[in-house]
Amino acid sequence: MNFFVQKEYVNDNQIIIKGSDVNHIKNVLRHTIGDVLDVVSDNIKYSAKIVEMDSDFIRCEIVDAYKEELSNVRITIFQGLAKADKIEYIIQKCTELGVYEIAPVEMKRCVVKLDSKDKIKKIERWKKIAEVAAKQSLRNDILKVEKIYSFEDMKNCLKNYDYAILAYEKEEKITLKSILKKIDCDSVNIAVIIGPEGGIDDNEVYELIAQGAKSVTLGKRILRTETAPVAMSAIIMYELES
Repeated sequence: MNFFVQKEYVNDNQIIIKGSDVNHIKNVLRHTIGDVLDVVSDNIKYSAKIVEMDSDFIRCEIVDAYKEELSNVRITIFQGLAKADKIEYIIQKCTELGVYEIAPVEMKRCVVKLDSKDKIKKIERWKKIAEVAAKQSLRNDILKVEKIYSFEDMKNCLKNYDYAILAYEKEEKITLKSILKKIDCDSVNIAVIIGPEGGIDDNEVYELIAQGAKSVTLGKRILRTETAPVAMSAIIMYELES
């Protein structure tokens, strides 16, 4: 398991671990002085030996360190806002697959409606879920979940990506495979757009295509909103990651 610490808690030869990880290391994992932990800070992974344990902190000596290169494929999932358990599933699985960011989007057919206070609470919870999933999957960075986007916000963001791929159930000709075959570069920044439980509205599709998004079919079967981003991410990483 990886433990994430802020940069200011790392110096030339030691690392200080604070917060909820202290209890987890001591009372759940039952680590003691002399044990070696995997600690990540600022995309650098450390092997760190425990030398002091207190109720509020754990101090470790750095044994080894290396910087792991991030994936050459950076995927952002623009996910139509779905029910809580579905979004949480998407965050967990996309973290394991190496997705860079999940960006929940308010779309016309979203059944979930959140006010400003609810959005803040949700984002904090989703960030925690992403961190826990990153620890468990030995990932050296934490998937980003920064805010809930409006549809217009998402449209304006698409210009920042090399490719924008829209999963659309009415698309019959263009496949995800055909789009990926055209991508021939060392590093690529991809936006993947997924509708909510009710699907993506046709007018939204037209607007996204006008912004340069490519609509694709995912096959003969209709995938659930929580299945589509996981399936697409796995396919994209398999085909493009080096």
